Order: sequence, then structure tokens, then C-alpha cells
Amino acid sequence: MIQGTHSDAGKSMLVTALCRALHRRGLKVAPFKPQNMALNSAVTVDGGEIGRAQAAQARACGLEPHSDMNPVLLKPTTDRAAQVILRGQAIGTLDAVAYHDYKRRAREAVLAAWASLTSRFDHLIVEGAGSPAEINLREHDIANMGFAEAVDCPVILLADIDRGGVFAHVVGTLALLSGSERERIVGVVINRFRGDRSLLQPGLDWLENETGKPVLGVLPYLQDLHLEAEDALPTRNSPADAAAGPMLRVAVPVLPRISNHTDLDPLRLHPAVELVWVRPGRPLPPADLLILLGSKAVRADLAALREQRWDRDLLRHLRYGGKLIGICGGYQMLGRTIRDPEGIEGVPGFSPGLNLLPLDTTLTPEKRLRRVRGRLALGDAPLEGYEIHAGVTTVLAPGQPAVELAHGPDGLISADDQILGSYVHGLFDHPQACVALLDWARSQPTDRSQPIAGTGCAPDIRAVRERDLERLADMAEAHLDMSTILSLLEVR
Repeated sequence: MIQGTHSDAGKSMLVTALCRALHRRGLKVAPFKPQNMALNSAVTVDGGEIGRAQAAQARACGLEPHSDMNPVLLKPTTDRAAQVILRGQAIGTLDAVAYHDYKRRAREAVLAAWASLTSRFDHLIVEGAGSPAEINLREHDIANMGFAEAVDCPVILLADIDRGGVFAHVVGTLALLSGSERERIVGVVINRFRGDRSLLQPGLDWLENETGKPVLGVLPYLQDLHLEAEDALPTRNSPADAAAGPMLRVAVPVLPRISNHTDLDPLRLHPAVELVWVRPGRPLPPADLLILLGSKAVRADLAALREQRWDRDLLRHLRYGGKLIGICGGYQMLGRTIRDPEGIEGVPGFSPGLNLLPLDTTLTPEKRLRRVRGRLALGDAPLEGYEIHAGVTTVLAPGQPAVELAHGPDGLISADDQILGSYVHGLFDHPQACVALLDWARSQPTDRSQPIAGTGCAPDIRAVRERDLERLADMAEAHLDMSTILSLLEVR
């Protein structure tokens, strides 16, 4: 099991690296994360929902993602409540206190999923959550040491040197663990190191002498690593390359419960696209294309959009001929009304939409989870993605569907051809679909005398992710004590 000294220490990355390295050695291995809190999720082969990091780890193992790989997924709806996904299916929304009491049942689901995977695979690589030193959460813990002790799993502690204070993080974490938990830690890995390893060695020697724990590896900082984010947004906008000439500018308002922003990974990597994340307190800038992403709390995020006066910015953008895409929750916002009669995402009620597309949405307890294939209406480009949403949308007037899927049409394109909405996540993943959407978006460029070059090709995001899985495995083989790790797995 990989546990971290804090959140974002790189646990998902290390688990992914080990999964691919072991898979390359021909071992029958699978990932497992007992409990995850994330707004980026994926649809599994058995029709469930898990964190996107675990889906990426499954691919690293050469597997289709399965709901057993992440039996408890928490998707925050407010600062104090989250929707609880149990073995792939939503069971309701609980506040923090209610979920603490619910952990006993969640623990049963975790152990049942663990038993199911151990019966089908020879080795499991487990990812913890946050830090095992969160002593206020120790009671009924199912995410870190509570789980490790329940299944008698050895633990490697991961610390991020890029944040600073790495030795204090390790020593402090060990000091806050119980005696049996400290014994369970078999070694330490330092992550995101830049520089000369020889200058770090005295500190590593001290750490081993001080804690009695061997350092099993020092992992380098990998530039331009493109793994699917578990939750956090990129810290920076994608840079514009002035030497490349005019760029197609895409702006995305960052709403409080924005979800599945991995939809835009192909645009972040596109050489002819400048992707701008617009944080609260700033107006939406001039752009060729605005995108409203999914949301875990659509009505609340729509209210936040209006509080920022971004609704006015959207209308100004459209008046100047710009294009607008709404995906999933963003698609729902574009309609006339959003009703939540049963309080699926909060207090029951009704919200007026942006009234930019003729549709009404009613949120329902049943969640639609499915993988989809079809064709984009723009350019008849192939499309492959997934749906995750709680809501039934009714189109109120005839119009052009945005996509044609195997089970029928989805979404809508406005009569003036400026707005596109769809429930499908992954609209930009297929290179041909990405090209078609960008061609559509640039049909009203800011300066028609300067054509936007390079949008006629798009990165193959799946090939990029596969390449980086191999990079991670190479890193693990080069910088980790793989012989010790294999002995922990009882692999000769």
C-alpha cells in the first residue's frame, strides 16, 4: 500500500507507475483505492463509477476499470456534504458527521471489494488517501492504516520533496502513528526530486538512522507528465506560444463544484490552443470559445456563475460572434429551467437556466452511467466517451442534435450555430472530433485576417497517456528498489 505524508504527495502517480512496471513483467496485478474523494470520475466496465485515477491505474495494468477498484467514492456537493458512491452506485448524499457514522457499512463494502479482487488477481497495489497522520479521522478509518491493518498490508510512505520540509514530513508522520502502524511501514520513497542526488544523500542517511526505515527510492521530477487528474485543476493556464502565431483561445470559468475537467486535457496539449482557466473575481476574457464544464452541484454552481456576473460575460461573448459549449452540468445550465424536486444536490427547488437552449432539466435519484460511441454532428467525426449525470433533459423545440450515439441523439446545437450542448464527456478525446470542434470554434475568429494555424491536427490523448504510463514504469525501474518491492509482493 502506498500512503502519503500529505495530499498530492504523488500517491496516484506511484501506484500507476508500479502497476505498469509489474504488468510489463507479466504479473497479474490490479489497483485498489478503498476510499477516494474526487469530482473527476470514470464509468467502469460493470456500469459503475470510480475515480479517474483508478481508471488510469487499471489501464496501466492492461485492464478495464471495475467498480471494485474504488469501492467508496465521495463526490463533494458542498463544503460539508458529499454524494456517496458505494461499489460504483450512488446511495445518497451525507454530511461529514453522518458519513462518519456510515463508515461501518462503507468498511463492509471496502472489504468485500478487496476480497473480490484478491480472488481474481495475484497482486494488488493499494493507494491511500490524504495522510495516515490525520488523527481526527483515525476512528473507523478505511482509507489508510485502518484498512492496512484490517487486511495486513505492508505500507510504503511517500513524501514530496518539491513542497519543502520533506524530512519533517516523514518524521512527523511516523511520530503520529501508533506502534503497530509504524511497524507496518517498510520503507520511504521521496518524490519529485530535482538536482544532484549526491547532495541529498546525507539527508537520506540521517533519515534512515533516525527512523529505522530504509529509503526505497528517490523519484525525479517528471516534466510534461499527462496523467488524468484525480481532482485538482491545473495550477496554470496553458501557455501561448508567441512564435506559433495566432492561437485559438478557449476560456473556462472555474465554478466551485466543477467536475471532470479532464474533458479538456486534449486542449491543454494542443499546440494551437491557449486554454485559460478563469478564477472567481475575474471577468471572462475575450475568447473564440467558452466552455461550461460539468458540475456536482448544478444549481449552486449556476448561482455562483451569476454572482460572478459571468452570465453577462457569456451574453457579450455571443453578441460578438463567439462560440459556447456546455458539457453535462454545463449543458443543463444552458437550458430554460433546472428542477430538483427531491433535493438530489441540495435544498429542493427550481432555478432558471441561462435560457440559451430550448430545454428543461429535472434532477432525479437515478444516475445515468454508460460508455458511449457515436458521431459528432460537426464534420460527422467519430466520438467515444461516457455519460455520468443525474438528470433528465427534455428538448422543447426541434433542432440539430450535437451527437448521434448508438442509442439515439444527444444534446443540441443552437439555431444560430453558436452554442453546442451535450451530456457526453470526452468530446475532444478523438482527434477527428477535436479538429471538427476547433474548426467550428474558429469560424468567428477575433481577427479574420490572421488565420489560426495548426487546428487541423489534434493530439491523440490516449496515445499521450499510454506514452506516459511507459515513462512512469521506466522511472520506477530506474529509481526504485524494485527487488525489495517484489519481495513484498512475494515475487521471485
